[in-house]
Amino acid sequence: MAKLLDKQRYKCALGAMQTVQAIERALPVLHSGPGCAQKLSESTGSSGYFSPNIFPCTSINEKDVVFGGVKKLNSTIENALKVIDADLYVVLTGCIPEIVGDDTQEVVSRFKDSEKPVIYAPTAGFKGNNYIGHEQVVDAIIDQYLEKTDEKEKGLVNIWADVPYQDLFWLGNIRELEKLVAELGLTPNTIFGYKRGIENINKIPKAEYNLLISPWVGLKNVKKLERKFGTPYLHYKTLPIGATETSKFLRAVAEFTGVSKEKTEEVIKKHEDYYFYLIERYADLFLENRVINKQFSVVSDAHYALGITKFLANDLGLVPAKQFITDDTPQSYREDIKKEFKELNFGIEAEAVFETDGYKIHSQIKEHDYHGYPLILGGYYEKELTEDLKGNFLNISWPVQNKVVFDSYYAGYSGGIRLIEDIYTIAVQRFN
Repeated sequence: MAKLLDKQRYKCALGAMQTVQAIERALPVLHSGPGCAQKLSESTGSSGYFSPNIFPCTSINEKDVVFGGVKKLNSTIENALKVIDADLYVVLTGCIPEIVGDDTQEVVSRFKDSEKPVIYAPTAGFKGNNYIGHEQVVDAIIDQYLEKTDEKEKGLVNIWADVPYQDLFWLGNIRELEKLVAELGLTPNTIFGYKRGIENINKIPKAEYNLLISPWVGLKNVKKLERKFGTPYLHYKTLPIGATETSKFLRAVAEFTGVSKEKTEEVIKKHEDYYFYLIERYADLFLENRVINKQFSVVSDAHYALGITKFLANDLGLVPAKQFITDDTPQSYREDIKKEFKELNFGIEAEAVFETDGYKIHSQIKEHDYHGYPLILGGYYEKELTEDLKGNFLNISWPVQNKVVFDSYYAGYSGGIRLIEDIYTIAVQRFN
């Protein structure tokens, strides 16, 4: 019997058009049906240099299913190169061309001598969701565009984090991670966001290190970079939010890259002194039980579920109820991620539940006794549920419908302060 999935939190692999869009002056070229392109363009929540509404698309139809869409793809790429001024053209395939056997690789290879690079990523929906599609795009850049070099730039660190646009705070988070790494005396290199396009992509093979900040997304990519370019990687599984995790993060990066302990501790002390100064100013508010209940649940992908759980438990002393991971994490990563939820301060452990069905998630939240007003951090789907439970709700994950984010962030010391502000602003409103 077919299974109905309620309140799904991800898109199909073709949603990787968002990953391409996050690279400045990179253009997705879609080899798919028009319905796929339109539906995904409505969910990007962004326009930017190239609006999703103008992404070139083969718009394949019934005739193409019978006779193939290779000719149409060739002409679409050809015309995109003529009329759209981009630095990188990334062909993304939908389900239909891969089912009927269109040789996308062969078509793209015809443009290897073009003035601008053209690459492709197999992103059929049946191959996975947009988290997998994100990895496919980065793989395509590594395999089809980047070339080996003996040149290494001392202190250059490629930083890889979560999936752009799927994560509402991706731009601010990665900028904050850049700043923290730079304070250690290293040179951060990222490829997503403002002025981080093709020039930064070209620097990837020259880096001394790769730094992955993610429970699982991107791990295959940094392993491939190590094989191809000999670049060692540090896999830091938790998005550092607040003092406890950010200080731990900085020490791990410093040890991996050879930054002196004295330099590292100097940076940490400067940030922690100001962080705890701010915390002390509102200590009475945090200790007042009537403002917010001690128990919380996060409903998000592994990236935020893990980062926010550690922050709320380790820095604020809140008690985790069940934490729900909604990104359909591959089975091979799940046990390692579960272990991370057991490594909290004060001997606290959290139960991580991998669940993609919103109905089942909501049922488990309703069944749990939060011993007061529950704190629920999740997608907009959880808003009505939390209101019914007379709890406090913060929209921190997809889908987001009650806020606009330009470059706000939750990463780092100052990101932790912002998250505290957002949570307690909502909590105190119930008494005003």
